[in-house]
Amino acid sequence: MKYLWTEDTGAGLYFWQLANELFFGGKLEVESKGSNQGILDAVSHIDTNDNNIYYIAFDYVVDNQDIRNKYRLLRKYEAKSDNCIVILDMICFEYLVLAFDKLVEWIGTGKKDKVKMRMEILETIENHHINLSKIQDEKTLKYLAGFKRFYTERVMKSLAGELTENERWSIKGKEMGECWHKDCCISEHKDSIRCGQPNIKSGNMKMRMLIQSVEVQKVLIDIVV
Repeated sequence: MKYLWTEDTGAGLYFWQLANELFFGGKLEVESKGSNQGILDAVSHIDTNDNNIYYIAFDYVVDNQDIRNKYRLLRKYEAKSDNCIVILDMICFEYLVLAFDKLVEWIGTGKKDKVKMRMEILETIENHHINLSKIQDEKTLKYLAGFKRFYTERVMKSLAGELTENERWSIKGKEMGECWHKDCCISEHKDSIRCGQPNIKSGNMKMRMLIQSVEVQKVLIDIVV
């Protein structure tokens, strides 16, 4: 068997399930371990003689010491696993959404300040962290300074959440918002909710475009089914 273990629950887990279904033909067993500690606990009990392969979607940033410590331990398990444990190269699920090139066009957000911050921040990502020295925009710096405990993953979750707060494009809750994965476009709804112009009604096609985006493919490249 080939497994994909994630610390994500809710919308993040739903994303991995859809990626498995639409991109890997359902050939992976996708399981949530609930947290990065849950991932470590599960990995520590893997029997490397069971002929299974375990792909680990572990949220990793270098500016959080606790995450760095856990990641270092995870790498030790990987090194001793005789290639049955494969750690995927990722920051977090929210970063994958935030970096999606169609995001702003599709969701139709009116938060121009956050759209600008998104571009400023994405352009400074290197080695799993935001390089603050490269940010010149004062509003972006002020926004980042507002985090009591600043680290890259927290920023990604906050900014992606603000930009996708429309319930139909939400990346919070039990599933991703319906317009990510269902055959619809919310611009057709006669209400006051803002909407972009995806010009694509097929839910499968929209999810495939997200899954086939550059940053998602960088994560999935190590998965062999």
